[in-house]
Amino acid sequence: MDRAELAHFLRDRRARLKPVSVGLVAGGRRRTPGLRREEIAQLAGISPDYYMRLEQARGPRPSRQVLKSLAWALQLSDDERNYLFRLTGEAPALAGASREVPANVLMLLERLDDNPAMVLDAKYDILAWNRMATALMCDFDALPAGERNTLRWLFGRQRAWLETADGWRYARQCVADLRATGRYPEDPAVRDFVDQLHAESPQFARLWDAREIEIQRSTTKRSVHPVVGELELDCEILVLPDRDQRLIFYTAALGSPSHKALQALRAGLDPC
Repeated sequence: MDRAELAHFLRDRRARLKPVSVGLVAGGRRRTPGLRREEIAQLAGISPDYYMRLEQARGPRPSRQVLKSLAWALQLSDDERNYLFRLTGEAPALAGASREVPANVLMLLERLDDNPAMVLDAKYDILAWNRMATALMCDFDALPAGERNTLRWLFGRQRAWLETADGWRYARQCVADLRATGRYPEDPAVRDFVDQLHAESPQFARLWDAREIEIQRSTTKRSVHPVVGELELDCEILVLPDRDQRLIFYTAALGSPSHKALQALRAGLDPC
């Protein structure tokens, strides 16, 4: 049980709640944002002292019933609720992480020759990709293995893109997803990666410290390609649970400017 992270998480989610959202009358002077500890304890049906000890990282391991009550009192989303359970060791064990991409997935990558596609692990390392992904992003083979990481690009090479609304939105989704996967802090490789990126990038540190939690299932990514210009691509994510990997592929609406741009990229891959 990670008492320190549990304490941070409870304090953060309590601070986000407004009295009116739980049926309390707004008004009176409040020294802290959100609800008071005793108000959360009352909503969850536990003693204020017990809840205070949880927020101070010195409480006992909560039972499943207490966790369910806290999740309801704090109005947690499904992803946040699962995260709460994982912090206390009540969620099912995570699948073993692997960097080996199954042969059938590699074959699928090659067959998706009209769309950029790649396989990522839990910490956003790029494990495999197709030719269209190279055309869209960069020559992955030319990069050292340690630099084949979506988040390192985002908070390094593409730092200027973070200053745009689309770039910042995408970064928030990725960081919230990284925390929601449950690999942090259980997996030492993920924990070390987060610590390193936290020290290197103020933007990453800001988003990570916000403790947003939401598994990324699909999204829309807008960017500007140096050859074909503006792109608006739908990012679809297929989970490979037995490997703790995800297959990600990019598509565009048929006949749209972005679809025509992808076709242009595809045409540039083949000799005349």
